[in-house]
Amino acid sequence: MTEQPTGHPSPETSPGTRRLVRSREDRWLAGVCGGVADYAGVDPTVVRLLVVLGTIFSSGCLLLAYVAAWVLMPEV
Repeated sequence: MTEQPTGHPSPETSPGTRRLVRSREDRWLAGVCGGVADYAGVDPTVVRLLVVLGTIFSSGCLLLAYVAAWVLMPEV
């Protein structure tokens, strides 16, 4: 009989887990859009376009969210 581990595996060692992190390879400014695109599985250009349009139409509120993500999201 084999013993089963009592704890949950950490996210770093679990296969198939995804983390929301800033991208180092696909970045223009801080890597936030590249990281979100990688996490969501979409093209980074689409995310960048949505951020620019959202910033324009929200009177800059999305820009504050981008800066907050820049500060809070870890970099790979």
